[in-house]
Amino acid sequence: MSDIEFDPTEKEGFSKIEMYHTDTTSSLSEHYKWILGLIGENPEREGLLKTPERVAKSMQFLTHGYHLDPVEILNSAKFKEDYKQMVLVKNIEIYSMCEHHMIPFFGKAHIAYIPNGYITGLSKIARVVDAFARRLQVQERLTSQIKDCIQDTLNPLGVGVVIEAQHMCMMMRGIQKQNSVTTTSDFSGAFLKEPTRSEFIHLIGEKLH
Repeated sequence: MSDIEFDPTEKEGFSKIEMYHTDTTSSLSEHYKWILGLIGENPEREGLLKTPERVAKSMQFLTHGYHLDPVEILNSAKFKEDYKQMVLVKNIEIYSMCEHHMIPFFGKAHIAYIPNGYITGLSKIARVVDAFARRLQVQERLTSQIKDCIQDTLNPLGVGVVIEAQHMCMMMRGIQKQNSVTTTSDFSGAFLKEPTRSEFIHLIGEKLH
């Protein structure tokens, strides 16, 4: 653990601890300092002195999904339960990085499955989303990875995943379309049948509170 740096933060009664690899932070910082010079900045000026280190730590946090095991997450709270109706967790916030431009995309995921002898903790569904989202991604692959992980680990009667996201690479560069939203979906098992899929889509749009 000697290569791990713990960065505790306390503010207004809230505390958190983030972990960074010291060697990785150092190497990334040197590269970001070099990049600052390449784009025409002066990395030695006061406002930028700590920027390479901050970005190095930020990048490690934004991609920490590489160090998470989604299967282990689901199995850590896997329980036998004789329930065979739809379980839906919707409006799960997603923050990811487009692998083509390394610019963020963000939105919401709606995940449903029909248990087949086993359920998992509700928070684990959201953690699986983070485990895949906090990597360099494309939305299409992210959608399928979440579905496949739940299907392969819990072996439910079916899984449905819908992701709605806005991509900064379309908003702040390139085509610069500010209101575009990309929707992707993937289904397995019972969700390939129209009645189940329709119920899922209907529940996503319902406001039950």
